Amino acid sequence: NVQKRSSFSWRELRKQLNSIPKAKIEESITLRVLVQLLVAVGIIATDVAASTQLSVWAVPLTFIGGGWSWYRRRDRNIFVKFLIAMGMLVALGNFFNNLLANLNDTRIVLAQLLIHLQVLHSFDLPRRKDLGYSMVIGLILLGVAGTVSQTLVFAPFLIVFLALSLPILILDYRSRLNLESSSLFPNFRGKKPKSSASNQNFQYSPLSPQRLGSILIIIIALGLAIFIAMPRVPGYQLRSFPVSSPVDLDQQTFDEENQGRISNPGYGDSGDGEGGGSPAEGQGQVNPFRYYGFNSQMNQNLRGEMESQVVLRVRSQAPGFWRVLAFDEYTGQGWRISRDNQLRDITRPSWSYLFHLDPPPSALETKSIVQSYTAVTDLPNLIPALTYPARLYYPTREVAVDPEGSLRTPTGIIVEGLTYTVVSEVPLRDRALLQKAGTEYPEAIQNYYLDIPPEIAARVRQQAEEILARSENPITDPYEKALYLTQALKQTYTIQPDFPFLGDDEDLVEAFLFKYKGGYPDHFSTVLTVMLRSIGIPARLAAGYAPGQFNPFTGFYVVRNTDAYALTEVYFPNYGWFAFDPIPGNEIIPPSWEEVETFSVLRQFWHWIAGWLPSPVTGFISNVWNFIVTGLITVISRLWQFFSNSILGWVAGMMTLVSLGFLGWLGWQQGKNWRYHHRLAKLPPMERLYQQMLGNLATKGYPKHPAQTPLEYSQSTQVNLQNGIGEQIEEISQAYILWRYGHKPPDLTHLRAELKTLSQGLKQKS
Repeated sequence: NVQKRSSFSWRELRKQLNSIPKAKIEESITLRVLVQLLVAVGIIATDVAASTQLSVWAVPLTFIGGGWSWYRRRDRNIFVKFLIAMGMLVALGNFFNNLLANLNDTRIVLAQLLIHLQVLHSFDLPRRKDLGYSMVIGLILLGVAGTVSQTLVFAPFLIVFLALSLPILILDYRSRLNLESSSLFPNFRGKKPKSSASNQNFQYSPLSPQRLGSILIIIIALGLAIFIAMPRVPGYQLRSFPVSSPVDLDQQTFDEENQGRISNPGYGDSGDGEGGGSPAEGQGQVNPFRYYGFNSQMNQNLRGEMESQVVLRVRSQAPGFWRVLAFDEYTGQGWRISRDNQLRDITRPSWSYLFHLDPPPSALETKSIVQSYTAVTDLPNLIPALTYPARLYYPTREVAVDPEGSLRTPTGIIVEGLTYTVVSEVPLRDRALLQKAGTEYPEAIQNYYLDIPPEIAARVRQQAEEILARSENPITDPYEKALYLTQALKQTYTIQPDFPFLGDDEDLVEAFLFKYKGGYPDHFSTVLTVMLRSIGIPARLAAGYAPGQFNPFTGFYVVRNTDAYALTEVYFPNYGWFAFDPIPGNEIIPPSWEEVETFSVLRQFWHWIAGWLPSPVTGFISNVWNFIVTGLITVISRLWQFFSNSILGWVAGMMTLVSLGFLGWLGWQQGKNWRYHHRLAKLPPMERLYQQMLGNLATKGYPKHPAQTPLEYSQSTQVNLQNGIGEQIEEISQAYILWRYGHKPPDLTHLRAELKTLSQGLKQKS
């Protein structure tokens, strides 16, 4: 009995399975091939952007699966579906395993899951809906590649993806309408059509290269226009901070031998660095690929230039000076970190990459600025960051902070490909408050940031006071003194590429001010720092990178080794350190979060256009634009002030909004009427008359369905209308049909009279 029941149950199950209607099969080979190519582009784009090798096996398997799906498209493939389900469970388990190991950045993990699912899914694609799932997966993979990519190498994949998407959408739409693929190419069977009629049919077919090419060009042009005008909102709203490394650094800590010692290949403490003579003291040549300032000692008696190469890609909510380190002790021909071994080690928990750095507090308003850095080449073990880093997301177990606020990693270098994130609490540079900071400096500040060699102190102080005395108004506060000296150095002294080597007993600041009247760019910052110290203002030299070139297509700042330079940081009690840049050609104050990047691409596009226009034209356009924007902002601010100050203002504001809404609706209606009459004016007389009849009937609640023929619509309206109106509708419809399909000239005078009678009858009926 058990065997009979089991056999009966199995037969019933098979009977029920066989009774299930088969899904409609997608027969278009062209659509299937294009979808597989679309998915392949998404997989390869993800590989290129994320530097993985999934496409090596995933792309061939998807094509094999696509071929198998075509061959078995009419079978139920129960066993294959079972194996696919088991494979998807394995892929899901692998996904959760990778997810736990990469909680800091899950984009690549999600992309890998989608690729695994697509490979399995490609072995069972009988229906158009199944192909639609593959299309969505390809689109998601391309989106992931776009978020991961840091270069323009992603752009060709985007264009290829778009070029494939256009015919796919056409074929998919035709499949939904049950149109055969053969109708796409009338009179075309795999050979080039010979007759002119066949050529014309092929030219106007939905998949003709001419039509697809023109549509592709239009879409790209519109996309670029939207991209240029689109506002750039600061990123990282969800606070998903990327951290990654090509090598395992999870257990890296500071060892007893180095204890956070700076390691800059090319500049050794012994004076014999890589790259051919880059000593820590004395005369020598600059290493062509390494900035000489990223070391415990900065030797400014080196000569030469670096060869440009990209070192960092930075995604940041605001531009800024990517600060690397600072020096407190002037040596006469350079700088030294006097407390290089007084480091504060910080250890992160094992379950998180987050380091809490606890920057010194500031009485000024601050803003959290998120930056993500990716090393494009090996760098010294100094971690670039905006000023006052508060939180660091880094893959090593420990980091160190020196007394100058610089960050160090326990690894000998920052390896190429490493990505980390910093959240800095950047203070607002409020000039009015900084002018009132005073001169009550803490003892720790006085001990380290006012010291200069005694043999040059009097002469440098006299020169600084003479420069300040040139001001029309007396300058008393340290902030204005720093600003004035910075501007004076820019205007009085020049950059001298052939600045000679200094002698052993020669001081850099003295030679710059009194002998050569200028020097190398970094020499300006050294001179400003020493001059400020000579008049009792605490200052230090900071080295780092300029923001670099912003790439609007990737959203990254591309930073080169030649962007590295030094500037001066000045201390203000209760407010902290603020930078001043005395180098000619640079802004006095480095960019910060006050800089607006919302319409940066539009601004860059305008600068490119302005470069081709005469100066008077660009000046006139800029003045008009500024006048309009300034006036608009003034009007809006005054209206807001009036509306928000009292209850009467709120009432007036609500009445204004209602009035503006009514005027907007009225304008929209008038615009619709104008477009309607403008469109009718372009039509032939008979077509215009027929469309006027349809418009009049539609306004009275009798619209024509797009699928109805003129006769069907005429018959349906006669059922609902009386007073002879239906006869006039039928007469106008018949005349329209005879004109449209029988090429019979209509009696327009009589038909216009009938249309007028129809309009009057509709008014009486209403």
